[in-house]
Amino acid sequence: MELLKVNIEQAGYEERGDVVSNVAFSLEAGQLVGLIGPNGAGKSTTIKAILGLLKRTSGEIVFSGPQGTYAYIPEHPILYEELTLWEHLELAAAAYGLGEQAFRERAGELLAQFRLSHARDQLTTSFSKGMQQKVMLILGFLTKPDVYIVDEPFIGLDPKATRELLDTLNGERKRGAAILMSTHVLDTAERICDSFILLDGGRTVAQGDLEHIRQACGMPEATLFECFHALT
Repeated sequence: MELLKVNIEQAGYEERGDVVSNVAFSLEAGQLVGLIGPNGAGKSTTIKAILGLLKRTSGEIVFSGPQGTYAYIPEHPILYEELTLWEHLELAAAAYGLGEQAFRERAGELLAQFRLSHARDQLTTSFSKGMQQKVMLILGFLTKPDVYIVDEPFIGLDPKATRELLDTLNGERKRGAAILMSTHVLDTAERICDSFILLDGGRTVAQGDLEHIRQACGMPEATLFECFHALT
């Protein structure tokens, strides 16, 4: 089942003009797609266009899942200084209309999974960067949407937290969610992604599974890291 269809003809900013052109792909239920490219390639602009945050966008973005819902997990934590971890979760649950019992069960499960149960009543401003990133992950996973859009999720996470994130992503895929993940951690992306969209200069230079990426750069035995450097 197709959960997200993206056809960005042009996208950019009033002051800078178009940054991305002719980026088209779709996400199927259970699929994890890696959005990769060097700095300035257009990954962030593509994500902003999908989220409807750019006025200067032409094309079509369609969320077509059973609920038509998505969660965005940003690269940099966005948290309220005056709220505790639990209050952040309560605010998100209220915004999404999550029932009290369902919220408490899901929140407790995620806090335990990411080893933050002990910090539920602490202000998030006292957290380390890695802990703050975990909070953003928990907020994203709280409502079980159809689609996840995740921007550089591994930054600030230690190996244990990375494993917890990967386990959670795998569980959501089994549930039927689709995931678009922007990342520079190419060795991990090669292991976990079903396919890739490789951007450079605001355009798609290669797309598909690893075999398609290898064919695009003419390197049949190459790693994703080697293909990335050959194509960008």
